[in-house]
Amino acid sequence: MKLSEIQELIKFVAKSGVTEVELEHKDFKIVIKTPPGRRRGQKDLPEMMVQTVAGEDGVMPIAVAAPVVVAAPVAVPVAEAPAQTDEEAGYITIKAPMIGTFYRASDPETPPFINVGDVISAGSNICIIEAMKLFNEIESEVSGKVIKVLADDTSPVEYDQPLFLIDPNA
Repeated sequence: MKLSEIQELIKFVAKSGVTEVELEHKDFKIVIKTPPGRRRGQKDLPEMMVQTVAGEDGVMPIAVAAPVVVAAPVAVPVAEAPAQTDEEAGYITIKAPMIGTFYRASDPETPPFINVGDVISAGSNICIIEAMKLFNEIESEVSGKVIKVLADDTSPVEYDQPLFLIDPNA
């Protein structure tokens, strides 16, 4: 991630009023937190803490505009996903493309987009993730049979969190 992209993310978080944002990429993780009591619209600027966690390569340097932001790099390896069991070895995991709230249906009165046992095709709507009051319809990138739903309806999900287990051979 480029420095300019990180700065834009910090500006966006400061303007939006969100209290915490986590962004995890292949070899680093960025956590932006706004202390409680400091919200958008206050006369003084929000005080934020930006924490970067680098992978095994070392700490990713970050330089952001002070006095609004304090950078605190920490060299801690990013936790790896648990290994797949033999039972799950031939399956494809559909993961969350963003952080937000996971919804299996478009509203509480309608049935879920997909259920265990359904056969889906690439491009099918499989769920909705709400992020910052925007409802994003998530489409499948693979075809196959739904083996397992790995996230609970209306629960928060992280970026790259497993949502569904798909058998591509069905």
